[in-house]
This record gives sequence, C-alpha cells and structure tokens, in this order.
Amino acid sequence: MTNISINKLHEFRDHPYQVLDNEEMNSLIESVQQQGIMTPLIVRPLEGTTDEYEIISGHRRFRAAQKAGLAEVPAFIRPVSRDEAAIMVVDSNLHREHLLPSEKAFAYKLKAEALKHQGQRTDLTSEQLAPKLSTELIAEQEGTSKDTVKRYIRLTKLIPDILKMVDEQRIAFSVGVELSYLTEYEQQDLFEAIELEDKTPSLSQTIQMKKLSQSGKLDSDTISKIISEEKPNQREKISFQIEKLTKFFPKSYTPRDIERKIIKLIEDDYRSRQRNKNREER
Repeated sequence: MTNISINKLHEFRDHPYQVLDNEEMNSLIESVQQQGIMTPLIVRPLEGTTDEYEIISGHRRFRAAQKAGLAEVPAFIRPVSRDEAAIMVVDSNLHREHLLPSEKAFAYKLKAEALKHQGQRTDLTSEQLAPKLSTELIAEQEGTSKDTVKRYIRLTKLIPDILKMVDEQRIAFSVGVELSYLTEYEQQDLFEAIELEDKTPSLSQTIQMKKLSQSGKLDSDTISKIISEEKPNQREKISFQIEKLTKFFPKSYTPRDIERKIIKLIEDDYRSRQRNKNREER
C-alpha cells in the first residue's frame, strides 16, 4: 500500500456506476474528515504516464476525499491491463443493493467488451441463436440468463432522457428494451411526445412503433398519434411532478421510496381517523 496524491488519480473511463452527492455521500465525507480513508483504493498505473493512476475500486471514497480536502489517499497499486481493470470495476459493484437498470446495463456492456478484447466471442445485441461466450459467462456469474444480460445491454442504446425514465420506473424495463430499437431521432420525437401528452407507451404501443421503425414508416406525427391513444383499461390516476415532491424527502430517496412513504403516511392517517371514529361511536 502507498499514499498517492489526489491530483495523480483519475476516475475509470466509462465507469458505469453513479457517484451521487446525497446524504450517504455527506456521511462519508464527515467520516473521512474525522478518520481519513479507512479502506484503501485500488488503482492501476495509467498508460502513457509515469506517476498517474486510474481508479479501479473506491470512486465514492475518492469523491469524498476530494470534498474533504485531503491531499492524498492510501491505495493498492495493481499493474493490470485496461480490460482486466474493467472486469474488476464491474465485479466490485455489481452486487450492490439498489443498482439502477442503467448502471447494470453499462456494467454488463463494459464487462462484455472487456471479455471480447480478451478473446471471448461476443455479439452484444444479435438475436441469433449461436452462443455468445461473454454474455454466457456474465450470466453464469450473475445467476441469470444470457438473454437477460443482452436485454440489459440493449438499454445502453436508449437516449439519456428515456433511459432516465427507465431508472425512475416511469417506463418498464421490457418497454425500454423494445424502445432501444428505435433510432436516436425517433427516440427524441418519442420523448417530446411523452412530455407533451404526459403519457408513457405501453408494451403493445412500443412493439407497434418498433415495427413501423423497422419498415421506415415511423415519424413524429405517427409517434404522437400512438402516444395520445387511450390505453385499454386505462384508469384515471393522480400524478405529480417529481420535482414538487423531492424537496420533502431525503436526497437519497428514489421515486419508488417516495411513493411507498406517501402511501404509508396515508395509511397511518386513515387508521388514526378510524380509531377516532370508533372512540366517538362508543
């Protein structure tokens, strides 16, 4: 282990996991200020330099150290290749709790590409039935199927605005996968239609758009028409802009966390009113 200057460290290029400035980060910064970095980072020498390094593990600790004003951090230096490091980056965080679909998507893609460079055969998006060793290997290690791995990798074809909606669970995973087959321009038209109509596409609507796209018949007017259609069995619902709610909750709360908290508060209020009513009726 050695101490390395903060200025000599660089985040891993194409790092697939988000490093958020939230309550957990604030707690980590406070811990670093009081005790320093307790667990050393893992880094590798950066090609083309003599004393600079790329972070393999410890991006959150690195961010906290920067914000805490540390001049240097403890680290283990591993002389590994870029592809070996990519696999280490993915594996060090892939089993983290509350991993976003986008994080898992880019992690799978990064690892599959690294395995490919190491000599593994791969086809990230093909629907052919021939085995693809990189996706199979990832699937075996993760206890899932190679088709699931390939479907996650498809999400990396989404434009950021739509991928964010998948992360926020406004668009279902299966819908996001099918939307990834639309062109970038078609996805942009779709996002604008979603914002305008305040509606998200169903799986059947998405498959319809995918077929039209593949035949070259999908344009902005058609997308708007499909999105504005009333979905079968569509029920009236109450919706909120997420920005109007987030200020009342911790920054670490996801939209799903906020929804659960609101429902619990309503349930608690209902039970309280029922208890008061029962007391009054006695």
